[in-house]
Amino acid sequence: MTQKREVPGIRPYNSPAGGWGALKATAKAVRDQMDVTEAPGLLLRTNKPTGFDCPGCAWPDKEHTSTFQFCENGAKAVTWEATNKRVTPEFFAEHTVSELLTWSDYELENAGRLTHPMVYDHASDTYRPIAWEGAFARIGDVMRSQPDPDMVEFYTSGRASNEAAFLFQIFAREYGTNNFPDCSNMCHEATSVGLPQSIGIGKGTVSLDDFDECDLIISMGHNPGTNHPRMMGTLHECSRRGVPIIVFNPLKERALERFADPQDPIEMGTFSSTRIASSYYQVKIGGDAAALKGIMKAVLALAETSPDVLDHAFIAEHTTGFDALVADINRTEWADIERVSGLARADLERVAEIYAKSKATIVAYGMGITQHAKGTANVQQIANLLLLRGNFGRPGAGICPLRGHSNVQGNRTVGITEKPTPALIEGIERAFGFTAPAHHGHDAVAAMQAMAEGRSKVLICLGGNFSIALPDPELCAQAMRKLDLAVHMNTKLNRSNLLIGKESFLFPVLGRTEQDVQATGAQSVTIEDSMSMVHASRGRLKPASDQLRSEPAIVAGIAQATLPNSKVAWMELITDYDLIRDKIEVVYPDFADYNERIRVPGGFRLPIGPTERVWKTPSGKAEFKLFDGLNEDISLSDGTILKLATIRSHDQYNTTIYGLDDRYRGVFGRRDILFMNDKDLKAKGLEHGDLVEIETALPSGAKRLLKLTAISYDISEGSVAAYYPEANCLIPIDYQDKESGTPSYKSVPVRVSKAA
Repeated sequence: MTQKREVPGIRPYNSPAGGWGALKATAKAVRDQMDVTEAPGLLLRTNKPTGFDCPGCAWPDKEHTSTFQFCENGAKAVTWEATNKRVTPEFFAEHTVSELLTWSDYELENAGRLTHPMVYDHASDTYRPIAWEGAFARIGDVMRSQPDPDMVEFYTSGRASNEAAFLFQIFAREYGTNNFPDCSNMCHEATSVGLPQSIGIGKGTVSLDDFDECDLIISMGHNPGTNHPRMMGTLHECSRRGVPIIVFNPLKERALERFADPQDPIEMGTFSSTRIASSYYQVKIGGDAAALKGIMKAVLALAETSPDVLDHAFIAEHTTGFDALVADINRTEWADIERVSGLARADLERVAEIYAKSKATIVAYGMGITQHAKGTANVQQIANLLLLRGNFGRPGAGICPLRGHSNVQGNRTVGITEKPTPALIEGIERAFGFTAPAHHGHDAVAAMQAMAEGRSKVLICLGGNFSIALPDPELCAQAMRKLDLAVHMNTKLNRSNLLIGKESFLFPVLGRTEQDVQATGAQSVTIEDSMSMVHASRGRLKPASDQLRSEPAIVAGIAQATLPNSKVAWMELITDYDLIRDKIEVVYPDFADYNERIRVPGGFRLPIGPTERVWKTPSGKAEFKLFDGLNEDISLSDGTILKLATIRSHDQYNTTIYGLDDRYRGVFGRRDILFMNDKDLKAKGLEHGDLVEIETALPSGAKRLLKLTAISYDISEGSVAAYYPEANCLIPIDYQDKESGTPSYKSVPVRVSKAA
């Protein structure tokens, strides 16, 4: 990589991921947000059986508790929530909504914790305090006045507990709708749709123990050092015991190159590190399916001379569609695979050879696989690769989708879905005595489109930053301002709270770190991690304000005010969350003995059929799924078009911006960056540090432009990257995977030119 001139805020970062840099960043997060005497005890209770679950990533907790179980970004998430800063009624009196809209996303959340229930006042353009019961009554009036229950959208953030999410979906369904836009619609919906078709369940199949027994890890489309950092300890251990870790990712990411474990005294004392990726292949953006088909093509070629390369017994007994897959792979030419993937045939054949020798392989993947126009098909090609060698239902093998938020998987398990199954409807009637609607509701994109078109008039948000998380921020802002009513349950202020319609309420909620005391005493909530372990979480801090209420209590309060003849004992259920869990158990038999099992340290694992080689598909077998072509749109291949992926910085979690640095990528104090391959810069007559204009290159739609500073970076040729959510303006809201509805955040065709 050649740098022709110095660019402000851009400088090399040569240290490994983790190590002293991580400890320094953790110390800064503590110093900036919390009382330094209180923070150590709080952090040491993070992800412990008797403590609270980190509000950050969904990586599972280790069983042992002798060392700290938090990472740098987990510490940021905890201190960000447990901050001493407060957003009080006095704050809102001093700052109009119009003024706050000029603040950056970082500045809004960094103002601190919300302390009082607030309602927007149009005359003063400010939020003003309101009593809880008065707010609930007004919300109930507006909701009962809606001519159709499907005019209300119920949005859920992945940080909500099982108990809150369960009550939320019961409320919506008794109200009469299945409109459940959810943060998972924007990240791993391709997993939730694709894997049930392939293996009968929309979840990963591996446990943490499987990483101790695997022979090979293939890592695709994710950056664990930032987005699920506790995984780095697991990868560190696997690398140390000699497990090959093969990485496919367009950008070189420091954490996937080398990592220094802050709990390793030798690495810390000697400033050394451990190599993570044994091989690193920089696939073109959008070329993942081509790479996977190339590996499978090479595996099938090896099988012609070595019969044991394929698990023929497994394929015959447990799968269907194998012959069609072979025919499709044989029709796929190597020249096309190389062109679309950006990888050489020899490299993919080398991966196939390693895979063919592995007795137990795990494929881990993130949103670099799912957030594509063909995300569902991408996921299914990973399943196909694993099925060829029977890598399900054996120790050390399986598929590992890397969920982002700490309970996004649990929310789905307890009913946050716009597509209710007959079993769910029957379970609700069994538990509560009413019949839930059966028709499909809105996912995230459909909900925002309905709001923009005036078909939906009410939005109830259980956490999150809905309008900023979606593509097309201009459309989203217009949609929010058309609403009759918006209700936001948040710990902190965000931009969605400031997009005002006729009426807007802002409710402060308890965080994971805080004590939740109800009528029967202190409560625990439960969380499901990305490996289907369900465990308890109990906060210990004094709440940020005596006006805070828990999410279950707020949901129950709104439901009680909206549904005067409800068949649900809302106020009774929130006196003791055991009662909520009893109802979950009635609706979902897999949660049998729920309360007893969560009192066991570490909790329990929900059933995962493929681990027993049980396939809940229409055929009763795992199904090889064909990929239509190579995800190549010829109309977007004229040589001037690049593919854009939106990415998170290291000082970021989803839409939450902790700071303006992206340390591992060498970016400091700014986010207005476009990462480009040096060859692409030169081909377009650009230099490192030039101000460029990025234009969406889709065949139809409004012109979308963004100006950023282009920097030379180690990214695959033909690929560019920019920060999320700033680059969301380049993505039409309907540019998505048609099967899952997932927006295509990571494969947007663009043209880049020097700005005037």
